[in-house]
Amino acid sequence: MKIREIAELLRAQVLSGREMLDTEVQNAFCCDMMSDVLAFATNQSVLITGLLNPQVVRTAMMLDMHCIVFIQGKEPTPEIVSLAEANDIVVMVTPESMFCAAGRLYDTGLLDAGEE
Repeated sequence: MKIREIAELLRAQVLSGREMLDTEVQNAFCCDMMSDVLAFATNQSVLITGLLNPQVVRTAMMLDMHCIVFIQGKEPTPEIVSLAEANDIVVMVTPESMFCAAGRLYDTGLLDAGEE
């Protein structure tokens, strides 16, 4: 699935990385604890989170994730957006809850990045 399709499906506002919207992704991982993301996300994926701090971007960088989706309309700070942009990571904000965002993506065939 292309990141562009994820943005449309989740009614998300893209804040950074517009040039990467045609990137293909196969997996998603939902979590607010970045230690769990590091421990359990096994594939390059989309990170769906409600945590708003720069550590989210640093975690995504470590795992070569292509996209971060912030849920429930939570707006990341300019520092978060700049860090993501500097590292070629798409950042978007959806009004959806984590449950609904994950469910919509799962229904389209996106896989759980915690499974091997």
